[in-house]
Amino acid sequence: MADAGSASVGTIPVQHLRAGDHAFVSYADDDAGRDVASAFAWAGLVKREKVMIFAAPHMDEEEVWGRLDAPGALLGSARNQGQLVLSSMRALIHPQEAFTPVRQWERITQETDRALAEGYSGLRTYIDMHWVGHLGADVEVMMHRESHAQHLFTDRPYTEICAYDSRWFHPGVLAAMHEAHPCRLLPGLGALHTEQAEGQVQLAGEADLATREQFIAAVREGLRRGEDAGQPLIVDLTGLVFLGVACAVDLLRLVLEHPHGPVQVNCPPTSARILRRAGADQVPHMVISEVDR
Repeated sequence: MADAGSASVGTIPVQHLRAGDHAFVSYADDDAGRDVASAFAWAGLVKREKVMIFAAPHMDEEEVWGRLDAPGALLGSARNQGQLVLSSMRALIHPQEAFTPVRQWERITQETDRALAEGYSGLRTYIDMHWVGHLGADVEVMMHRESHAQHLFTDRPYTEICAYDSRWFHPGVLAAMHEAHPCRLLPGLGALHTEQAEGQVQLAGEADLATREQFIAAVREGLRRGEDAGQPLIVDLTGLVFLGVACAVDLLRLVLEHPHGPVQVNCPPTSARILRRAGADQVPHMVISEVDR
């Protein structure tokens, strides 16, 4: 069971979600983000969690199943056994017709307890926020729910993705909800997110041939900033799901080209092995620090 300190923070790929995470993701077209929902569902099934999908109300059931890559042996079995459930916000809050945060919180708590009683390790939900318009709910009330829901996750094996259609919600609402969620997801699989901070460059997602130029630009900028400030640099790769050999070689090359001071690379053991095989031990001022998520 997750403890209060185990929830993820910042921008992460969907593969790094853990029990206790409350995540925000946005999408801008009908096909965008379908891989996030699918990966989220599959990961829950593998972890023996119960998975509930609250899709956009305008989508019919067969369309939702198709977006989850059904039919398949695992998904079909999970569907038949009740481990994977399609539902709606209207059904969740029944018999109440109007949405209230208290009613939704109560029902999610009940569904989490029910999942545990059924022998699952926890509950995860994917909630498309189009339900707000479908139920005629007040957006301000919804925002209150989103920013005051931490009790659903603290010391509870509950994980939730809230998916916002950026074409429907006002930019101010999207910005507020982006900040209200402890973690924000990359919009799809195969993406790379980079952030620059003082003495540190953080990378999350996938560093491969498709994102190689973005990876190079982020590391180069971090090294430049460190050189200008005359301080060591931390390259944080702990948010990566995948580190390709080409990007690993690029990292070593860039560090060799900027020998201004120590460079510490924080990374999971798999990335550390790739870097060492690429010749990291031949870069004298670089230190690899293995970090387990």
